Amino acid sequence: MARRRQAVTIKHVAADAGVSLQTVSRVINKEPNVRPEMKLRVQESIDRLGYVPSIAAQRMSGSRSYLILALNDRERTIADWRGRQGTDWVDQMLLGGMLTCAEHGYRMIIELVDTHSDHIERELLGAIAALQPDGVILTPPHSENPLIINLLHDHKISFARIGSLKAGPGFALTMDDERAARLATEHLIDLGHRRIGFIAGPADYELSAWRVDGWRASMAAAGLETAGLLAQGDFSFASGKQAANHLLDQDAPPSAIVASNDQMALATLEVGRERGIEVPRDLSLISFDDTPIVRFTHPSLTAVVQPIAEVAARAVELIIADQAGREVPDTPIVVPATLVLRNSAAPPRSD
Repeated sequence: MARRRQAVTIKHVAADAGVSLQTVSRVINKEPNVRPEMKLRVQESIDRLGYVPSIAAQRMSGSRSYLILALNDRERTIADWRGRQGTDWVDQMLLGGMLTCAEHGYRMIIELVDTHSDHIERELLGAIAALQPDGVILTPPHSENPLIINLLHDHKISFARIGSLKAGPGFALTMDDERAARLATEHLIDLGHRRIGFIAGPADYELSAWRVDGWRASMAAAGLETAGLLAQGDFSFASGKQAANHLLDQDAPPSAIVASNDQMALATLEVGRERGIEVPRDLSLISFDDTPIVRFTHPSLTAVVQPIAEVAARAVELIIADQAGREVPDTPIVVPATLVLRNSAAPPRSD
C-alpha cells in the first residue's frame, strides 16, 4: 500500500532555509521587518518544497488571520435557495469580495445570520471565536443592527456596513439608493408619466426608506402627487403581487410603477398579464437589482443596476487597509447605482 505523502509544514521550510519559525512566519505574513535577502531565502524554500501556508501558520505572529467574514440575511437567503429563485445579490457580493481578498492574500467566508434571532449574539460570538476574522462585512439588515455593530466594535474587529449611513463605528458604504430611485422616477417622468406608483421594500431595511424618499423627491420636483401611489412590499414575489394589485385597483391607477426589487417587479408583470394589462403599452415598469432573469422576461425590464460587486470589493479594501494601519476615510463611501434601459418603459398611452 502506498504511503501517504507527508505534508510540508512551516518547520520544514524553516529547516530548509536555516532560519527560525518566527522568521518564516514574518515572511508568510508579509511583515515589513524582514531583510530582503532573508525574505528571498525563505521564499526559495517555500517554492522548492511546495509549501502552502496554512491559516494556523499565518496566525503565528498573533496579528492576522487573513480571513474576512461576510454576514448575510439567513431567512431570505435560505428562502431564495430553497425556492430556487437565485441569490444574485450574494453572488455579486462574493464576486467582488472574494476576488479582492485573493489579490491581497486573504480568504472570504460567508455566514448566514438571522438578525431578528434572540441568539444572534451567541451565534456571532461563536463564529468570531471559530474563525477569528480580521474583518467583517455587514449587509442589510445586519448593517443597521446596533447589537451586531456594538459587539464588533467592543471586540475591536474592523468592519464595513453596506447599505447603512447611520452614525457609529465601522465603514459605511452605500449605493446611493435615494439617487437610484430618483433616476428611475425621473426617467418615467421624462417619458411623460404623471401617475407613478412605487412598491417599497421592507421597513427593517434602511435603504427601503431611502428609495421611497428618492421617488417622493422626484415627484415633488415635477409637481406631481404621490397620494395613493405608494404600496408596501417585503421583497417577496407574493408581496409584490399584493402591492401591484393594490396600486392597480385605485380609481386612477398609475401608468407606471417602480418596484424596489426584481421579484416584486416580476410579480407586477404577472399581475399585469392576469389583468390583460400589457407592459409597456398600458403600464411602464422599472425594477431594482438587475438580476439575470429580468433580461430574459418579455419584455425585458428596465432596471436600476446595483454595483454590489464593486461595493463588496471596496469594503474588503477598507478592512485590509485598516488592518495594515493605513489611513482610511471617516466619511461614507458612495458607489453609485446606474439605470439600464430595456423594453419595459415607454410613453403613456394617449387615449
